[in-house]
Amino acid sequence: MGLEDILAEQLAVVFCGINPGMTAATQGHHFAGRSNRFWRTLHLAGFTPQQVRPEDDRTILHYQCGLTAVVDRPTARADQLSQQEFAAAAVNFEQKIRRYAPRCVAFLGKAAYCALSGQRDVAWGLQPKAFGGAAVWILPNPSGRNLAFTLDQLVNAYQQLRAAVDEHSMLTHQPMHHPKP
Repeated sequence: MGLEDILAEQLAVVFCGINPGMTAATQGHHFAGRSNRFWRTLHLAGFTPQQVRPEDDRTILHYQCGLTAVVDRPTARADQLSQQEFAAAAVNFEQKIRRYAPRCVAFLGKAAYCALSGQRDVAWGLQPKAFGGAAVWILPNPSGRNLAFTLDQLVNAYQQLRAAVDEHSMLTHQPMHHPKP
């Protein structure tokens, strides 16, 4: 039981979860839990023209976005992961980011990035150091368990990333969206 990455080379953004939730792993689709706000947030922030359903998660590639997780092992809660699991996953995860070369990697929540970077405290938003050659953004985790952030606060944080991606796309003349297949 696990969850397959949805990645392609040279994406604008790879959204990186901590690890798969049990519902996502069982169903084989990212952010499949009924209370998870990822797909709604992504749409409202302007990454997708409509809200993607978890069972259509592979369509995120059409919008220059990908999905992965730092640790492959599914758990009911992210706090069930050990520091050793993050340490064991770190090298392979960085190699994966280097291999696919997205412009940005967006960590959903601070825990995974702190574990990978060895930092105890990081700010939300753009980070000063790249990871695997990609710009790093820290965004609030859209899990329904994360009650510290309202939907509006999630959307606002994700819109900041979207604006930065759009600005970069304009500078490099690379469109953010692929045409629909």
